[in-house]
Amino acid sequence: MTEATTSHDPSEPARNKRTLFQNLEIDTRLLGMIGAFLLIAIVFNIMTEGRFLTPRNVFNLTIQTVSVAIMATGMVFVIVTRHIDLSVGALLATVSATMAVTQTDLLPTMLGLELGSPLIAPITILFGAIVGTIIGAFHGYLIGYLAIPAFIVTLGGLFVWRNVAWHITSGQTVGPLDPQFVSLGGIDGTLGETGSWVFGALAALFTLYLLFGARRRKVSHGFPVKPIWAEILIAGVALAAILGFVWILNSYDIPDRRLERMFAARGEVMPEGYTAGYGVPLSVLLLIIVAAAMMVVAQRTRLGRYIFAAGGNPEAAALSGINTRLLTVKVFAIVGFLCALSAVVASARLNFHSNDVGTLDELRVIAAAVIGGTALSGGIGTIYGAILGALIMQSLQSGMAMVGVEAPYQNIVVGIVLVLAVFIDIVYRKRTGV
Repeated sequence: MTEATTSHDPSEPARNKRTLFQNLEIDTRLLGMIGAFLLIAIVFNIMTEGRFLTPRNVFNLTIQTVSVAIMATGMVFVIVTRHIDLSVGALLATVSATMAVTQTDLLPTMLGLELGSPLIAPITILFGAIVGTIIGAFHGYLIGYLAIPAFIVTLGGLFVWRNVAWHITSGQTVGPLDPQFVSLGGIDGTLGETGSWVFGALAALFTLYLLFGARRRKVSHGFPVKPIWAEILIAGVALAAILGFVWILNSYDIPDRRLERMFAARGEVMPEGYTAGYGVPLSVLLLIIVAAAMMVVAQRTRLGRYIFAAGGNPEAAALSGINTRLLTVKVFAIVGFLCALSAVVASARLNFHSNDVGTLDELRVIAAAVIGGTALSGGIGTIYGAILGALIMQSLQSGMAMVGVEAPYQNIVVGIVLVLAVFIDIVYRKRTGV
């Protein structure tokens, strides 16, 4: 009797002795991606004698990543639903050409609005968003309702829209663009040091609200939660990352001559010894808003649940009452809208539209989504993973450019990394049974 009452399940110690990562409940794949990014940054920083991680280069790296990252968030939905979109770069070019002609020709001619008018930028962006959404929805209709494979529809779209962009501008570079429009491209539009710290503080508070709000909901429903020390550690790392990012961008000082011109434009004289940092670019703020919205759609809406359900098992989704045809139209419409936003960022960063804008972006976007963990078999993918994938891609290219690697060799490396990422993903899913 005594032995019976004191005996215990031998598996209990194994359950009680959890590792650090098990307590933190961190996605090991995400952790691996963060580690890969940090390794790339450290290696290139050593190879460039400390130039890679300077505030100036970090600033440039962020604004160069935005355009691809915005489209990559939409590509996650496309690949999750077991489709592909090869036309995003060409669609970006068409919308960019449309917006460039709208603000430099159509609006001044039809409405008498000259560059600098406060109405130019909002009208142009709205028109571009409508064009991109309609084209994306048209692709979705061909795929969903006419059952033409997405590969063929978007491959055709790649040729069509790339040359439609050329036709709209007659093959000419169009610019300069409206100053308010250009402010969304990066260096010409930032929050400034004070605005960036305010943004960082609000982002930090919102992060704490999400983390501990999720814990409170789990407790109220009786679900298991992480140890409080693990919650505090994760919160601390998140806050350090947010505020550290803001600090780095604020450390990139605006050149004196540019500051003098800014004061002169206001009719003022720059004080002796005055300095100011750029801060968080408006384009990065746009990416953060898009990422937050896409994560809400993916995790908190019926549309998001339908997208992942249809990607996981299309037949079962259709039998359960999900209109998979209309869902396809919605997914490609979202991608078209995001291509329009990327077109704003890409052309604004250059201050003009050029014929080669968006070239090869379709491959970079797909690579970013796949490197970020989106399964080509469908049903699995994350928004934050795609953004991190885009950042890894841009870091590779920027780092190689800084050490003098020529563009063809850069593309070779990117191709190898893409294949390696897919192979690692396959091995990871086999071992974890995901």
